[in-house]
Amino acid sequence: MASAKSKAHSSDPQSSPADSPSGLLRQQAEQQFAEELAALAKTDTRHRPPNWHLSPWAVALYLLGGSLENGFEITPKYVGNRRLIEVAIATLATDRALLLYGVPGTAKSWVSEHLAAAISGTSKLLVQGTAGTSEEAIRYGWNYARLLADGPSMAALTASPMMRAMNDGKIARVEELTRIPSDVQDTLITILSEKLLPIPELNTEIQAAKGFNVIATANNRDRGVNELSSALKRRFNTVVLPVPSTMEEEVSIVHQRVEQLGRALELPAEKPALGEVQRVVTIFRELRNGVTLDGKTKLKSPSGTLSPAEAISVVNSGLSLSAHFGDGTLNASDLMAGLIGAVVKDPVQDQIVWKEYLETVVKERDDWQDLYHASREML
Repeated sequence: MASAKSKAHSSDPQSSPADSPSGLLRQQAEQQFAEELAALAKTDTRHRPPNWHLSPWAVALYLLGGSLENGFEITPKYVGNRRLIEVAIATLATDRALLLYGVPGTAKSWVSEHLAAAISGTSKLLVQGTAGTSEEAIRYGWNYARLLADGPSMAALTASPMMRAMNDGKIARVEELTRIPSDVQDTLITILSEKLLPIPELNTEIQAAKGFNVIATANNRDRGVNELSSALKRRFNTVVLPVPSTMEEEVSIVHQRVEQLGRALELPAEKPALGEVQRVVTIFRELRNGVTLDGKTKLKSPSGTLSPAEAISVVNSGLSLSAHFGDGTLNASDLMAGLIGAVVKDPVQDQIVWKEYLETVVKERDDWQDLYHASREML
């Protein structure tokens, strides 16, 4: 007997769960929040820069959340300083590129993706920075079969995401800019300053359409790997995304993202209790800051960043353990498995930091005894 899921697709033998956005492992921002983007576009009457899908005001509302006049609720994508987001959006409405900078796990890529989705309607024009990223990934490549058969021509040219963004007047994204070799980084200088991409083989160039701009991300842990040249730095307006300033902000971010990811991954587990999220965030903030929340006990900090992104990963990992190997309810043992892995990156130095925290802080808190015993069992 066919299942309900297979019946739903029986009318189209070619279809599969992956044919629709809901069947994808990870939806792009413009897919996941298509309803919100459509509602904003329908009600947005403010000035829109050329080729922008929404006005700067509506882009800010999309990222920060709020209510439309018709009562439609826009969920917040970023919890933090509103002015930082406004500065980022205002930058993209000028001829300056935007560099989102900060420690790993502070939502730089997340903000970049949502900015591109709200402004251009697509976040897919992406160059992923690595040590192996070549000039072709930023400029263009060649279809060598056509190149050999017909010689250099526009038809033989393979457009990069950057070139497509320039042609269409959209936002291009460059992830982990400081991971890209310095000589390849400087390929961006002409693009950002002259708004054109030379194609010397054809004695021509691609000129950027209105609406084109670049959002790059970089983290301070890569400082000194491939430093940006001063010429390239001048082409960017830098916005530093900090770790959440308050406990409440960080708990809200982690709780919201865990629920979203749980639905996307279809984990058969209960939603995490707010108290469990608060305990993970408390541990991360105390170890990150080198002092307990009450300021009474100084602590050693581990080598990792212990960012909100890692807290989200810890809770999701715990949910997966509870769903598949437990009773579906997140408990201390499920949390501790991912928590130790997040804190102890260096098996010698971080192990000492964690054991000291366990004995001086966790053990002394009456309502954390389950975490203490769960950790002792794993060490």
